[in-house]
Amino acid sequence: MQLGADHVRVRVPATSANLGPGFDSLGLALGYHDTLEVRALGSARVQVDVTGEGAGEVPDDDRHLVVRALRLALDHAGAPQTGLHLTCTNRIPHGRGMGSSAAAVVAGLLAARMLVADPGALDDATVLALATQMEGHPDNAAPAILGGATVAWTPSPGDPPRAVRLRVHPEIEPTVLVPVSRLATHTARGVLPAEVPHADAAFNAGRTALLVHALAEDPDLLFDATQDRLHQEYRSGVMVSTWELVRGLRAQGVPAMVSGAGPTVLVLERTARARFVAGAVDDLVGGSEQWTVMRPGLDLRGAAAERV
Repeated sequence: MQLGADHVRVRVPATSANLGPGFDSLGLALGYHDTLEVRALGSARVQVDVTGEGAGEVPDDDRHLVVRALRLALDHAGAPQTGLHLTCTNRIPHGRGMGSSAAAVVAGLLAARMLVADPGALDDATVLALATQMEGHPDNAAPAILGGATVAWTPSPGDPPRAVRLRVHPEIEPTVLVPVSRLATHTARGVLPAEVPHADAAFNAGRTALLVHALAEDPDLLFDATQDRLHQEYRSGVMVSTWELVRGLRAQGVPAMVSGAGPTVLVLERTARARFVAGAVDDLVGGSEQWTVMRPGLDLRGAAAERV
């Protein structure tokens, strides 16, 4: 397959995965975005210009995650490789549990979709499969691609992942509390046990089903629906301040949870209770230089890409 364009633009949302009890399955797209422009070059040169998050830290050559994803997608589509000039404007915090790596991977895959002559060769199902190949699990990539809330799963070992969108009640508003500190995903996953008690697994199965209902139909149930026994407390030792904040907010009746692998904290609550949430947050972190409070809204569209 030939290339069909030489200049494309991509916009990808931040995401929060592992929602409450929905470990490795439930995800949510947030109204906070990275943007990317890609130009195909006539030479083999690769140049990556980054402003915002990761500037001066991430690679500026073929090792860059967006470039690696883009090249994987070109190979999958049978399209030729090319030199590249990437201009990345990053707003999604890195290493905070807001899906920055999934956003980079999805951005590269969608950039390739727009570069090739037949974008249908890289449809959403293919993009999700390739993203999961790079990320290891689909729960961040799915909401980044589809927008809104999603359930992602793999039917059987070796099968491609699948994902569906969930209805999100229009009165649900996210609040995100982003710490100064970072936490590598492999560190957060490394403290999880190989086995959990059957009672805890059953508890989480019930709460996950309840969360799907609460997100779509009854946000008043979000506090109970975001209870978890499967992953958050096990990670408390590697994100002490995060766990203390989650516990402190929940003690005041706020449906708080760890975002992704942490250390960001996510609150999902009715818009009508925004003042209550703001007051609880202010009680615990008001004036602190260690936390940034964001109210990004939800992204219901997912990633977007266009030829320029």
